Amino acid sequence: MSKRLFVIYTGGTIGMTATASGYAPEAGYLPRELEKIAASHPGFPAYTLKEYAPLIDSSNLQPSHWNQIVADIEANYPEYDGFVVIHGTDTLAYTASALSFMLDNLSKPVIVTGSMVPLCETPNDAEQNLVDAFMWACDDNLSEVAIAFNRQLMRGNRARKLSGSDINAFGTPNYPILGRVHGERELNQALVAIKSSFAFKAHPIRPDLRIAGLKLYPGFSASLIAGLLSTPLDGLVLETYGAGNVPDYDPALLAALTEASKRGTVIINCTQCPSGRVAMGHYAASSALGKAGLVSGGDMTVEAAITKLYALLSQSPDLVSVRERAALNLRGEVSLDNA
Repeated sequence: MSKRLFVIYTGGTIGMTATASGYAPEAGYLPRELEKIAASHPGFPAYTLKEYAPLIDSSNLQPSHWNQIVADIEANYPEYDGFVVIHGTDTLAYTASALSFMLDNLSKPVIVTGSMVPLCETPNDAEQNLVDAFMWACDDNLSEVAIAFNRQLMRGNRARKLSGSDINAFGTPNYPILGRVHGERELNQALVAIKSSFAFKAHPIRPDLRIAGLKLYPGFSASLIAGLLSTPLDGLVLETYGAGNVPDYDPALLAALTEASKRGTVIINCTQCPSGRVAMGHYAASSALGKAGLVSGGDMTVEAAITKLYALLSQSPDLVSVRERAALNLRGEVSLDNA
């Protein structure tokens, strides 16, 4: 039986064309080019494409756009075998992470892709990424949100954009790739999510939630951080040093974090290192954070932590439950020994 895919084209470099002011999105261009690609590849699956209007430069992406994508997937879920989301690369990892938490009990693949070079240029990485994404979206062994990029398949909530210029722009530093295309498609079945037997359900998020990210650096001002935390924040991802460390000689910082946590701000401690994990209590410089009420992010990416906060805080007003679930492995986003 032939597969039928639903394709959402949100925008991004992949479908831009050259103008006097630089690359810019052109409505209708990618759908036309995709028809040519499909015709030139035997066995290309049938698909229905929805092009967003206006097209979204991914640097302009907002949480409300995640709701739009999820609503389109939910509305078409019964009729299609898989889904492809074509997206700009700047915030692609955020969207893939968000979708992983917003789409519950998936039994079909949702593949996110984009490109570093637009289709209008030769050579480009756009055509191959599209072909790979469509083929992975037909795979009966996949039932999660994944990213197809540069011949690799990556778990969506483990991926990060690691380069602003290289074709090999995405990686999953704390998790192996799920698969690759090396002559033929190779899927590591031991790593992919188990297909759910429960009914699919979509969970929209609240775009009005006040979620912030903060990266520590030598010389930061505790008063500035205290000022930020005095704002009624719903959630904060704190990017700390190494294995989750902060200056333990700074009582003002710890007091600000403690007070914010008591006021109801859910704070996740993530390492600012590209790879590795938070281990609160491993060093004295991090042990106080647990007492301050922070949640260990383990080896979660910052992108996953931020979108996880959006999802959890949208689904439950119970902060005790949110803090507990923030540390758990919900969609393969954090290693079990790190949670």
